[in-house]
Parts: sequence; C-alpha cells; structure tokens
Amino acid sequence: QHNLGYMYYRGHGMPQDYAEAAKWFRKVAEQGNEYAQYNLGQMYANANGEGVPKNYVEAAKWYRKAAEQGNEYAQHNLGYMYYRGHGMPQDYVEAAKWFRKAAEQGYADAQYNLGLMYYRGHGMPQDYAEAAKWFRKVAEQGDANAQVKLGKIYKYGYGVPQDEEEAAKWYRKAAEQGYADAQEQLGGMYLQGQGVPKNYKEAVKWFRKAAEQGIAFAQYMLGLMYSKGEGVTQDYVEAYAWFFLEKASRDFSEIIDISEVISNLSSEEVSDLEKRLTAEQIEKGQARALELHRLIEERKENPKPSVESP
Repeated sequence: QHNLGYMYYRGHGMPQDYAEAAKWFRKVAEQGNEYAQYNLGQMYANANGEGVPKNYVEAAKWYRKAAEQGNEYAQHNLGYMYYRGHGMPQDYVEAAKWFRKAAEQGYADAQYNLGLMYYRGHGMPQDYAEAAKWFRKVAEQGDANAQVKLGKIYKYGYGVPQDEEEAAKWYRKAAEQGYADAQEQLGGMYLQGQGVPKNYKEAVKWFRKAAEQGIAFAQYMLGLMYSKGEGVTQDYVEAYAWFFLEKASRDFSEIIDISEVISNLSSEEVSDLEKRLTAEQIEKGQARALELHRLIEERKENPKPSVESP
C-alpha cells in the first residue's frame, strides 16, 4: 500500500494523483509504517492543494509518529517545525533534541542545523567547539554552508585555536562550489595574506566571482583594486564602474533600474575618479555599470544558495 501511494505520488506507471497518494499513505501510516507517516507529514507540510490541504498541525502529528520510531528524516523535520513554530509553539530546546537524534544517525541536514544551534546558543548554551564538531561532519561531506561556517570559526578562533590556513581551506572548498560569501572571504584572505600567500591576482579573481553575484563589498574591493592597479592593469573606467555599481547596490537596492540612480549617485571613490576622467570616460563607466548590473540580474535567475539558518 505504501508503494502504491508512492507510485501515485510520483506518477510512476499511472497518472500522478496526490489525493490517491495521500489516501494510500494514510492507510499504511495508521498501521504504524514510519515511511508512510513521514510521507504523509511531508504532504501536509508542503501541500499546495496537492492531495491534502496544507496543515502544519497534521504534518507535525505524522512526523512525530515516524520520529518516535527512529526515522531520521522525520526527526529532522519535527525539529525544524519546533524551530520555526510551525504547528506548535516555537521551542528551541525541543528543536535541538530532535535535530540531535537525526544528527546522531548521520543525517547531514540535522548535523548542520544542530551545529548552527550550538553556534547561536539556541536551545542550549552557546558552544563554538561543539558547533565546529558538527559543522565539520557536514563540511567533510561537501556541504558548502558548513564549509563557510567552519571557515569563519577557524578564521576568528571561535572555540578552536585560530588557524587562518584551515579557514582558507574551508572557504576555498565552498568558493569553488560557487558560494559568494566564501568567494568574498577568500579574496580578502589573498589580499591580506591570511592563511595563503599574499596574491593580488588571486584576490581579484575571487572578488570578481563574488562581485558578479551581487556582493557589494566585493564590488567595492574590485573597484579599489582597479583604481590602484593591484592584481589587474590599472583602469579608472573599470574602477568607476564597480564603485558606481557597489554604491547603487548598497544605497538603492529597492530601485529595479540602476539607471534611475545616476543623477543621485555620489561617493568619495566615485567623486575622486570623476575628477580624473573625461565626460566621455564617465559615460563609458556608467554604461559599463549598467552592463554589469544586467549580468548580475541574469545570474540571479539561477543563484547559489546563501548561508541560512534552519
């Protein structure tokens, strides 16, 4: 019966039918099958008119039944519902309890979320060493969110001996997966020679990757490096474009069309460069900023996930 429900849910061998899937999941769930209980919980938690109405109370009820049988996916999801207060009062202590049960079974999402709760002191005393322990388990499985967190822990010595080489190692792993936060941090480490040999070209490379994903600080640093000729050929027009874009992104984030801010834009870097540029070069820099803005907006259609809380 559970398999029949799953086939209806996926549309395997028959037309997809969420209502029929829910019906068969329920039959088996009421007999105590943990997988059917979990799947029924999923349908209630995620439903958009698909078989059952969205109902967090029902979702929590079925997750709990599966979780109490040791289902790690249900344990994690029940923890998440306690964390968010979905279908029950928000309770960080209960969230941590269920995240831990799933984490101890090796479920990576639960390990990350348990690490995050230790990191923030939610539901337990803040403990960076414990956070690092759980983040490492997930980071070693290739999770970029955990890699970024672990990089930060080592960079600043939170609960572990400060180790910039170790920080750079974890930032690089996440940066190579396209995570803008890690790319920005790695660029800064190459700029300062923290944990890696100082290398302006590498700094430019990683700042550019982050800047092209819309990270304002990376845009600013890229503009600065173009203005100084560090790691790139000095180019005041390109510097102007990146400073211009950073200022617009930071101060006018609600404006969809960057061209609307041209007449209102001012910053020390932009003003200094305008004194060195001809009117034609300024116009070229603004056009380049518009081009960069369009590129960034296009990339936002398929973004890499950012580092988030549970």
